Amino acid sequence: MKKLVCLSFLLFAVVLPAHAERYPLPSGTSPIIGQLTITTTHHDDTFLKLAKQFGVGYEEMILANPTVDPWLPGEGTQVVVPTQYILPDSEREGIVLNLAEMRLYYYPKSPEGTPQYVHTYPISIGRQGWDTPVGLTRIIRKKKDPTWYPPESIREEYKRKGKPLESVVPPGPDNPLGKFALYMALPSYVIHGTNEPRGIGMRVTHGCIRLRPDDIKDLFYRISPDTPVTIVNQPYKVAWHRDRLYAEMHPGTEEGSKPGSNLTQLVRAITGAADTGNGYRVDWGLAMRLAKGKTGLPTPVGFMQPQ
Repeated sequence: MKKLVCLSFLLFAVVLPAHAERYPLPSGTSPIIGQLTITTTHHDDTFLKLAKQFGVGYEEMILANPTVDPWLPGEGTQVVVPTQYILPDSEREGIVLNLAEMRLYYYPKSPEGTPQYVHTYPISIGRQGWDTPVGLTRIIRKKKDPTWYPPESIREEYKRKGKPLESVVPPGPDNPLGKFALYMALPSYVIHGTNEPRGIGMRVTHGCIRLRPDDIKDLFYRISPDTPVTIVNQPYKVAWHRDRLYAEMHPGTEEGSKPGSNLTQLVRAITGAADTGNGYRVDWGLAMRLAKGKTGLPTPVGFMQPQ
């Protein structure tokens, strides 16, 4: 058994290992869920293994631990597991996909007066040249053991690689859609499983949203047709929590954006959030280092000053 130390705003506690994908939805305006975790590695650990164990993505682990070898962290190395998140700035309804952090959030409907929850899963998204589009859509149908009809563009790509692809790929271990698929009204884009789970948390798809087999199975049975889907690209997220202003920065999908545009947007986001409180102070030096380092970890960059 591994010894875990959970970090909750500088509060340390020893807890048992856990794999949590469901979090109570914060009441009021606080949009931070979960808490950061530190784990001490074994000699045979890798970031891929740890990412699967704790329900995070591979790139998330790398961003949170930039000085650690992801393939050979070594015996007794303490690494940060990024299990704390600022919720995306969007309606808390249905499925919300934040491409920048490669993470899916699902807000199920709960009867009035009962606890509200959010489920979150790491995802893979479209690689460069096959970008996943942003926008509003919905789930139009679900399919267990889906058949894949690869478009001609993908078949041409496989052909150039010397790996001819049939026009119809039946269900089974060779089907890249895995065992479950959620089809969106957005043509040609699907939320699905995979027969290559090692790629979760990376930009490796042809534009579809890919989840680990266990995660898509869990989501599949929670989702119904007509569930709304919101796809955003928010590389920066800011939020007030207990009189502190937190910022979370991810590399994002920046193709086509102007140099420095995300930095400008981060400054605007922090300024806009800070303006919601009376008497505040922002550590702009820390904020700029955060923007440069892009650890993906919620970090306090400002605080309310006593009146």
